[in-house]
Amino acid sequence: MYSPLFFIVLHGIFLVCASNAWSSLKSIPRKTIQYEDNNVITFKGEGVWNYSTMLIREDLGLLVVGAREAVYALDIKDISVAKSEVLWKVTEEKQKECTSKGKHPDIDCRNYVRMLHQMNDSVMYMCGTNAFSPTCDYMTFGDGQLKLEGKQEDGRGKCPFDPFQRSSSVMADQDLYSASSLNFLGSEPVILRTSPISLRTVFKSSWLNEPNFVYMDVVPESEDSPEGDDDKVYMFFSENAVEYDFYNKLVVSRVARVCKGDMGGQRTLQRKWTSFLKARLDCSGPEPSLPYIIQDVFQVRHKKWRKSVFYAVFTSQSSSTDRSSAVCAYDVTDISEVFSRGKFKTEVTVEMSDVKWVTYNGELPVPRPGACINNAARSAGIMRSLDLPDKTLQFIRDRPLMDDAVRPITGKPLLLKRGPLLTRLVVDHVTVSDGQSYPVMFVGTENGYVQKAVNYDGEMHIIEEVKLFQNAESIDVLRLHQNQLYAGSASGVVQMPVSNCSRYSSCLDCVLARDPYCAWDVPSQRCSRLPTSPEDGKSNLIQSLKDGDATRCPTTAPMEPKILSLVLGNNIRLPCYPESNLAQVNWNFPGESLPYPKKKYIIYNDGILLYNASVSDAGRYTCTSVEQVKGRDYTQTLAIYDLREQSAVVVTDKIKTTLGILPEIHTTSSGLHKSEEPPWYSKTQSSESKWIVMQVALAMLSVMMACLLIWNLYMGHISPFMCCGRRQLIKSPRSLPEREYMHTGNDAVDSKQHMVSLCVTTNSGLEATSFHRNANKGDTPTDVCVFKYITDESEI
Repeated sequence: MYSPLFFIVLHGIFLVCASNAWSSLKSIPRKTIQYEDNNVITFKGEGVWNYSTMLIREDLGLLVVGAREAVYALDIKDISVAKSEVLWKVTEEKQKECTSKGKHPDIDCRNYVRMLHQMNDSVMYMCGTNAFSPTCDYMTFGDGQLKLEGKQEDGRGKCPFDPFQRSSSVMADQDLYSASSLNFLGSEPVILRTSPISLRTVFKSSWLNEPNFVYMDVVPESEDSPEGDDDKVYMFFSENAVEYDFYNKLVVSRVARVCKGDMGGQRTLQRKWTSFLKARLDCSGPEPSLPYIIQDVFQVRHKKWRKSVFYAVFTSQSSSTDRSSAVCAYDVTDISEVFSRGKFKTEVTVEMSDVKWVTYNGELPVPRPGACINNAARSAGIMRSLDLPDKTLQFIRDRPLMDDAVRPITGKPLLLKRGPLLTRLVVDHVTVSDGQSYPVMFVGTENGYVQKAVNYDGEMHIIEEVKLFQNAESIDVLRLHQNQLYAGSASGVVQMPVSNCSRYSSCLDCVLARDPYCAWDVPSQRCSRLPTSPEDGKSNLIQSLKDGDATRCPTTAPMEPKILSLVLGNNIRLPCYPESNLAQVNWNFPGESLPYPKKKYIIYNDGILLYNASVSDAGRYTCTSVEQVKGRDYTQTLAIYDLREQSAVVVTDKIKTTLGILPEIHTTSSGLHKSEEPPWYSKTQSSESKWIVMQVALAMLSVMMACLLIWNLYMGHISPFMCCGRRQLIKSPRSLPEREYMHTGNDAVDSKQHMVSLCVTTNSGLEATSFHRNANKGDTPTDVCVFKYITDESEI
């Protein structure tokens, strides 16, 4: 029996291995470009939102963009130029009908263009949600104008009802393949082919179980096929798994395919797919977790289809705050192998209640279920799917799920990233100076960034991330065309070049970026775009992608220090901006690295802050960055500062200036001029300087208040003796003014008089509380208080 110590050690080993696996796949972009510096081209229609569909018309030089109730034809070279637009609004009747079903009138009950396809040189096919009533129409572009044909068709199964539900489609030989829903509630998912012979999937959970469709594309597998195989349409989606026993619904990622030549069955599976097969997609990280969920796919096509690759973005389905994303790549031949030679799963009943899915080990019907019509089938007299025997069709009707999962090419993700989730991706193949070709991935995120990444022999390197949108909004669509990247979100469309080599300011920065598009041009001494032909100027370019070897870079001249004045008691900020997020920034002060045992230094990303500067802080501060690539350290000096003590007289002048006191006037040979500000002067004062100024101001204010008080005492406006608030204490009754209070009977007059209480204190030391003119004659009050009204302010 194992001891607890054994399990603790085993768990620790597992954690170390998982940590090493995560760290080996870098997820930190080397350079971050903020929105203010992205230098992109943007487009946004007035009052139009949700730019989620794009169609590249290279023949017309257009980027056709579908949004909410609008379609735009943008210049593909400069999308800020809108050549034409067409509005496709919802009718008032449709909007009322949608609202009556409980949908939001301004959000759900609009027409979101969700599908755009080119049918031929002159006609495009488009579909929109149309207030939860999917509708399709034809659109043309002629004489520089977009035009809707007005030939509306039912869009159920082609376009989703819900504008925020995922769907996918592809046009092949003018046949539309689509994956969407057939009903208002979205509970009848379907993979549909709209053609003279329309086909769809079967309404069974073993076929589609609450799917979320992501991507669809064609692979021409009939080309150079010795088996005489058919072309395939592949679709990617996620759905609730039927093959796992789980306490809750478990979502898994799938890849499915159908044959283009499929015509359905004769009796079984009439008007249904006879070639529909699906398999699980595996893309898991080093840590045990729930299966990652597929979000987007991009096919990198090759002249030889067997070398084509599908790249896919996955996100974790864990509810924890530590979210992560992954990118996996799949070989087309590996997917095809699972469908053509893999085992099937079948459902069995256990204890007359539960249904389990297990591996099917029985004999397979002939022809193989789900296979396309090939030479072997034709030799047996089966020329089309209508000729397939019922035994084969019944098998595929009940068992469309494969037992084997499709594994990624490398056996693990190409990219693992924690933080904001990845949403969309496109991939470009770049041929570099050494003649090799590398796939460069452009991945969109949920907070509006695009990351450029490339895999060098198993090492994923994120070159940069660029913030495309000012707000943190999700990137909903990405397209790539002739070195230009197009991105769409809820607020607009952005166009950016795949590379901007001018961002790399030095040879070291250019080479260590390991950007396949860029190389350091030695004659011009700048980082420039790699020539289209690798032989052009090859000897004059410095580029090292796999190794990041920058030893060939020329030696740069030493950096001159920047002289700054040290103001005693001030806070001093010394900026230092590293060129790479992967570099470690170091500060050095006369022979020692900072921070050393002093609490007055704060080192942050863009510099260092020195608190309460003293004489001992004078000296030279050097900021360097160290970036490690393939075990080599590259050190670069970023900034040098010389702090020199400043005279205290300058501090006094600064306080005078702050208080508004005129500076001294000095006479020179050229005449009178205002004394110059010291070189260290800055409009942003330190907190210590502000405190000194505040103390001086308070002192001056106190002096002024004292002078004011003395002046009022001298003028007699204020008596040094106070009694009962505003009552004045007098020594003798003789000092009382003769005019006493008299009631005039006129309220207006009485209200204008100001009442003053004058008190006389006798030897008794008691204060009278009242005085009446009709007091008893025999009573001689010892204390007299006289209440008078003063009508003249001079009497105060």
